[in-house]
Amino acid sequence: MAHSSQKGRLLAVIGDEDTCTGFLLGGIGEMNKSRQPNFKVIEKDTSVSEIEDSFKTFLARQDIAIILINQNFAELIRHVIDNHTEPIPAVLEIPSKDSPYDPSKDSILRRAKGMFSSDDFR
Repeated sequence: MAHSSQKGRLLAVIGDEDTCTGFLLGGIGEMNKSRQPNFKVIEKDTSVSEIEDSFKTFLARQDIAIILINQNFAELIRHVIDNHTEPIPAVLEIPSKDSPYDPSKDSILRRAKGMFSSDDFR
């Protein structure tokens, strides 16, 4: 698999309407050849299985380099995120307007902390 240096790799967003709108206004919105967008707006009535399916779809897409997901939605599909061990696409948990970021819940951050000892930071 090619890494993010490959031309045309995208950022994907799974989040509430405010989060997705902010990133779309920032210019990340794209459609692939199959007319699939690189974002998923999660509504109040969106099921956990829909969130999981969207995440898995973004994981499988060759044009996605980074997946941003609101941490409150990441908590709902934690088992799927924890099983993703490939470096690309990278999965980053971000806060939402209603839910602040909690580093203790971020599985990627916990994994990264486990790679270093306190001596590495002296």
